[in-house]
Amino acid sequence: MKIVFMGTPDFAVGALEAIIKAGHEVIAVVTQPDKAKGRSGSLSFSPVKECALAHGIPVLQPVRIKRPEAVEELKKYEADVFVVAAFGQILSREILDMPRLGCLNIHASLLPKYRGSSPIQWTVINGEEKTGVTIMQMNDRVVDSGDILYQKEIYLDKKETGASLFDKLAVLGAEAIVEALPLVEAGKLTPIPQKEEEATRTVMLEKSMGQIDWNKSAVAIERLVRGLNSWPSAYTFYEGKQLKIWEADVALEPLEKANVPGQILSGMIVKVEKNRFAVACGEGILWIASLQLEGKKRMSTHDFLLGNALQPGELLGVQ
Repeated sequence: MKIVFMGTPDFAVGALEAIIKAGHEVIAVVTQPDKAKGRSGSLSFSPVKECALAHGIPVLQPVRIKRPEAVEELKKYEADVFVVAAFGQILSREILDMPRLGCLNIHASLLPKYRGSSPIQWTVINGEEKTGVTIMQMNDRVVDSGDILYQKEIYLDKKETGASLFDKLAVLGAEAIVEALPLVEAGKLTPIPQKEEEATRTVMLEKSMGQIDWNKSAVAIERLVRGLNSWPSAYTFYEGKQLKIWEADVALEPLEKANVPGQILSGMIVKVEKNRFAVACGEGILWIASLQLEGKKRMSTHDFLLGNALQPGELLGVQ
């Protein structure tokens, strides 16, 4: 098939590579405009653009894909299908109707759950047991509400992070689109309308979402730590400095009644040890195993404690 591929981040690269390897003709790639990077302001290519250039595929980078000039440019390619994976712009009805087989989106959740821009992270934060990818027929109504064509699912590991799940779903998405394309062309897939009553939507991640509320349960905080690893990361404050928490474990020990949420624990049951320290939560205890103090590199709690005399009774979260 003749395919126009639309995508921007690392998540989309595997799908593009897989489509090329499967023997389809990718006649153009559409990605977001180059961005200035660092103090020098030098332009940085998106991962998808780098992949396309490596394969000698023409690259389009419209600032707004709905603008007339961008629409006219797309019409020139006469593609059989558009494949979209984390492109970052909304397609108009005119664009959706261009290819004879429509536009297919690779979405990183089992729709209708977790529509929106950050399904991977929220899947971990909410403690889901399984997730997957959906190949969806795109429409011009609610984002990610198109008919379901094909799905593949996986179960999450107990210590799954947003970063590790991102990598797994990128691979799964590449597998799914390559499996689905010939079925779409042959008319062997029956579109399944999404059940709106089962739909959930994610919100775009912001750095402020990572601030730990120690009044929440240890289970909820541990999931937040994993879900926001590697971006934007979960954090608290220690002696007025931001302290990122990279790894944590829910303690099995009973909570000491005298402690308040955010307090470093002491006593016979849990305490500051050589390799970890415990923090009281609204419910339960959290052992901190890996962290990063503002201005420092990420390190194990053991290395952190060598340079910081953390004392039982101190409170985290105080700015």
